[in-house]
Amino acid sequence: MPVRLLSDVVANRIAAGEVVERPASVVKELAENALDAGAARIEIVLEGGGARLIRVVDDGSGMGPEDLALAVERFATSKISSDEDLVGVATMGFRGEALPSIGAIARLAIETRTAEAGHGWRIAVSGGAKSPVEPAALPKGTRIEVRDLFFATPARAKFLKSDRAEAQAAGEVVRRLALANPRVDFTLVVEERTLRFPAVSDDATGRAERLAQVLGAETAGAVTEIEAARERASIAGHVGLGHLHRATAGAIYLSVNGRPVRDRLLVGALKAAYQDVMPRDRHPVAALDIRVGPGEVDVNVHPAKAEVRFRDPALIRALIVSSVRAKLAEQGPQPYAAGGAEIARFAARAPFPHAGAHRPAATYAAPARWSPSNVVPARGLAAPAQAAFAADLIDLAPQARAPEREAELDALDRPLGAAKAHLHATYVLAETRDGVVLVDAHAAHERLTYEELKRLRGKSGVPRQELLVPDVVELDPADAERVLAAADELAEWGLGVEPFGSGAVLVRATPAPLGPCDASALIRDLAETLAEGAAESAPFARRLDLILATVACHGSVRAGRRLKPEEMNALLRQIEAEPAASTCNHGRPTFVRLSTADLEKLFGRR
Repeated sequence: MPVRLLSDVVANRIAAGEVVERPASVVKELAENALDAGAARIEIVLEGGGARLIRVVDDGSGMGPEDLALAVERFATSKISSDEDLVGVATMGFRGEALPSIGAIARLAIETRTAEAGHGWRIAVSGGAKSPVEPAALPKGTRIEVRDLFFATPARAKFLKSDRAEAQAAGEVVRRLALANPRVDFTLVVEERTLRFPAVSDDATGRAERLAQVLGAETAGAVTEIEAARERASIAGHVGLGHLHRATAGAIYLSVNGRPVRDRLLVGALKAAYQDVMPRDRHPVAALDIRVGPGEVDVNVHPAKAEVRFRDPALIRALIVSSVRAKLAEQGPQPYAAGGAEIARFAARAPFPHAGAHRPAATYAAPARWSPSNVVPARGLAAPAQAAFAADLIDLAPQARAPEREAELDALDRPLGAAKAHLHATYVLAETRDGVVLVDAHAAHERLTYEELKRLRGKSGVPRQELLVPDVVELDPADAERVLAAADELAEWGLGVEPFGSGAVLVRATPAPLGPCDASALIRDLAETLAEGAAESAPFARRLDLILATVACHGSVRAGRRLKPEEMNALLRQIEAEPAASTCNHGRPTFVRLSTADLEKLFGRR
């Protein structure tokens, strides 16, 4: 076949294959045009998940008849005028492909009016065929209707999902735009259901309010504000605390200079910031806007403008990782919510008869907010206890133990309170002024050991305990090879290993901070950890973290070992002094808290 130019209709339909993937893509393009037009209100209406109708109405600047006629031509735009403008794009849309591409595969109608004009103008495009520009009556702004999406390309319509799924995807687009543009009022109407995000101020208070609108007040209450800058870049927004995570990355909302993006570099940096405080298969909650100069980012690397490319990606990654980690450390240990489903179920019931008569006559005031600066960390846990607790933990004669009672009353004002019991030789039960705390002793001590090993390595290295009789550990040959290949890495943590024939490892030294430990069990667990890291192609830094986490696990209080009261209290004080102690190094929670109000709800007292 000879080479020939494609017709405009065919070219636009090819472009639509990149720009218009589904109804949500149309919503994104039209809403971004409205934002570029300076709209303060944007209303979006969907029918049939957007396949039958997408209507976007805004109060932006509008267009005159000449601009309207050009707007549906391919590569016609008011956003740029030369190739130099591509270096510093400051608008949401600029490629000039959206409207002609939509008109090539659907029935498109645009009505628009400027503030100065006596009336508006209208144009229609159906399957690529354009109508003349005609007068129309409407207020200032633009009204765009897209009907019968993909009617001109029915094969594409077969790939659409259910109406509900398509509407949910469009709703996610609106949420991301709403978070990135708090000053704009967004309304989404889907089959008579309305979702509205009222306009708020573009400051910390306004962004927090918009976050509550999008994520819900309960979730938004578990996030903290963050603002940081480094060299030519800055970030602002909110990040979730360590105990707030999701099964997918759907609750990560990122934007660059106000443009919502789904960028792997940014998501990877955010997950790296949480890697020590969150399970590896979970994802954080965050809403962040990264600000850089227009010349520092290329937004023209993806047809749908969903990805960007930074001039200095290392700077952006370092900024996100360091600032988020610092913010999480600043918050100190945060308790996991406990008993939420049960509390909600009981709270929905009416109180039991005469429940109020059994409430305490006086209630304690909540203690002041704890700060790491006023906590004196304990020096370490006491020697292991050999017997279970005595029955006199419930003190019926306080006058006989006045000094101990005074210390206990002082501990009640601490964030994690005073230890009362060691349940099932695993969980420490503590009482605070306004509730109770339940601590997983092994998980908490594992985090403390993990952080202490990191500090030792950063100072003078982890000291080694040479074994009088080296331990020979038999392994699978592949596991032995992995352990020996990591010998230099293991030496950094005080673990000395050498080859000892085929499929065997000789352990000459163990990390001194762990004290006596089962070297054989430690090496076997390390072999599994290294195999997991190899399967995931983990980078060197991640491999070190995996190794350290395994070493710390073997140096921690084991479930089943009884703790004395002084040991339990020492553990509570150490947790308070460690900002990352909300989770163990595997991301599991170390303690949960129930307030007195939660307990009263559980027992139907309120």
